[in-house]
Amino acid sequence: MDDLRTALLALPLEERKDFLQFLHRQGRKSKGRMDARLGELLLHKKEYTTDELLALLYPEEPNAVAYYALRKRLLRHFTDYLVLRQLQQDPTTAATGRGLLQLAQYLFETGVPRLAWSTVRKAEKLAQANDQYELLNSVFNLQIAHAHSEYADDLTSIIRRRNLNKKAADEEERAAIASSLIRQRLLEARALGRNAAFDTIAHEVLREYDLLEAFARRPTLLYQLLSIARNTMLARRDFASFEPFIIRCYHLMEKRHGFAPAHRYYQLGLLYMIAHVLYRNRHFQRSMEYLETLRQTLADGPRSLHAEYYPRYIALLAANQAFLRRNADSIRLLESMLRGATTAMRLQDQLTIRLGLGFHYFAEGRYAKTNQVLLAIGRSDQWCEQKMGVEWTLNKSMGEMLVQLELGNPDLALNRLRAIERSVRERFGDTGAYQYILSYLALVREIIQDPAVATCPAFAERVAQMPHFLPLEREDLQALSFYAWLKARTLAKPYYEVLLALAGA
Repeated sequence: MDDLRTALLALPLEERKDFLQFLHRQGRKSKGRMDARLGELLLHKKEYTTDELLALLYPEEPNAVAYYALRKRLLRHFTDYLVLRQLQQDPTTAATGRGLLQLAQYLFETGVPRLAWSTVRKAEKLAQANDQYELLNSVFNLQIAHAHSEYADDLTSIIRRRNLNKKAADEEERAAIASSLIRQRLLEARALGRNAAFDTIAHEVLREYDLLEAFARRPTLLYQLLSIARNTMLARRDFASFEPFIIRCYHLMEKRHGFAPAHRYYQLGLLYMIAHVLYRNRHFQRSMEYLETLRQTLADGPRSLHAEYYPRYIALLAANQAFLRRNADSIRLLESMLRGATTAMRLQDQLTIRLGLGFHYFAEGRYAKTNQVLLAIGRSDQWCEQKMGVEWTLNKSMGEMLVQLELGNPDLALNRLRAIERSVRERFGDTGAYQYILSYLALVREIIQDPAVATCPAFAERVAQMPHFLPLEREDLQALSFYAWLKARTLAKPYYEVLLALAGA
């Protein structure tokens, strides 16, 4: 495996083209062309060996020394490209602040003090507005070093601002330690089989590090804390307890301190978490209300936030609409998203929207379209798991199994079922958190082997008693969607109708 090739292939398709154009603009023409040529070869769908690359780059006489020097130069250009991309995409303008600081340093060194001081003041203002305390420390140190200039601020004032910033920076460092401790103690509790009470653990750690007030008044720290809480609740499927906790925290922050324009990124993150947990708890209309607030906040914020949050907003909006009996609207929304903005979306967002669109087609009984969407993903289970995680890949695989069965391809469905069973058993065994999947697959296998069995009273009773990861009234909506397919078979009713009934929609 070529690590440089792997790093380049991690770029989205549109950015690969942009990177190659960037290479063509670098350095002398001959070297620039060689850099770009190596980049094109490494990005080719075929993975060339070193010997093949040497022959393609130096056809007259392969030169290993020149080749490895070329690789180093390409890696330097790749690093430069990523820095420039970060400068353009950084939603908190941290990269812009660092750029201003570097420019100020250059101006001081080259003897342009008036412009240097004007620039360093801009860097200070920007860093202050975005809570970038480490950057501010560097800014104040540079100001102190050049306080003898006739254009400088008063040294006493600089030192006072520096000392205040030191306290905030120390608070941020303690917050990072506290966040890591909270995550570790939650993991320890789970490993010992205890039901980790996030509120209790978080309160103990924050009190120990004197951070209770800091997390209540700083959106950056609140977002960090609630991200940890959300990951914990997602792993435990404990959406019910997370919902009031995050809503209370958000509205306390909004009421007491508000969200400055510089904190728009964190406000959007919190709004998305709330809308998502409300969706998972089947409060679809309330979720839509927070999504509308998210949309308005996104529209008022900088364009740089759009690429990250708009696809997630659309995917969650479509999911809510499906449970509000507006599934056709969901399909139109996601189809439009994929047609209009595929290249601008992150890979993870593209995959999420494609899988969601497959679900919406399936709910409408449009199985051929579902199959088409899933095939368009065009990646192995191993690749999907690396990019999207185990659960996303399991959902995709089970969707592929059911759609083949609905298309009248029981052999293909059975092959997919066997692959899922094998994967679950190899990784998790026959017991534990994924036992319910094996129980589910055993029932689907019976339907594949004898479709008539689904309407037998004895089979329907077994479906009703199927073990769940959580009681049915608190079951995860994704797992519930698959269960609804079994239930619909036993009732001989449309899948979408049964799903909505089970979800209480």
